Amino acid sequence: MQYDHAIPGSVSAQRPSTKEMSDHELIRLIAADDNNAMRVLFARHNVRVFRFAVRIVGNEATAEDVVSEVFVDVWRNASRFEGRSQVATWILGIARHKALAAARRRSIGQFDDDIALIEDPADGPEIAAQKADRSAILRECLEQLSPAHREIIDLVYYHERTIDDVASILGVPLNTVKTRMFYARKRIAAQLAARGIEQAWL
Repeated sequence: MQYDHAIPGSVSAQRPSTKEMSDHELIRLIAADDNNAMRVLFARHNVRVFRFAVRIVGNEATAEDVVSEVFVDVWRNASRFEGRSQVATWILGIARHKALAAARRRSIGQFDDDIALIEDPADGPEIAAQKADRSAILRECLEQLSPAHREIIDLVYYHERTIDDVASILGVPLNTVKTRMFYARKRIAAQLAARGIEQAWL
């Protein structure tokens, strides 16, 4: 996605240290129409947003559209971000809303076969290979969960969100998240045990 043309606003002076800035600092710059900060934030989070969206919509092309919509919303609403949560949590909350709307339009409920094998640019070859093995196993287990339970496992294990973050993203009480997490993990543990795999391996 090229934000030089797709997003309005002037480009502020180049800042050599932008890539080292925190997400919160980038959002402040984006709120001031800084395209460079927008590019950095997009590069930092677009893969994870795509992986999250594609699990909901079940289609890569639709997920790519969702990613575009998410970051356009981030650009437009950066000034409204109050900083009470992590930027990643805020972005995933937007992504969930967009992806659910897209899924309703398409009436798709299955995962894309290749979603878990999408590489994160930060992963080295060895880590990527390990994640691929684990993702293949988890994907099979996740397909046996209800959508509500699957979504929580996705956010916690794939996106490394805390329980508090998940409650914020889903818009449900903290105890609801904990209950769903308990039953989801219990179900996954049973599936792994049936395969002769210890849950701690994942």
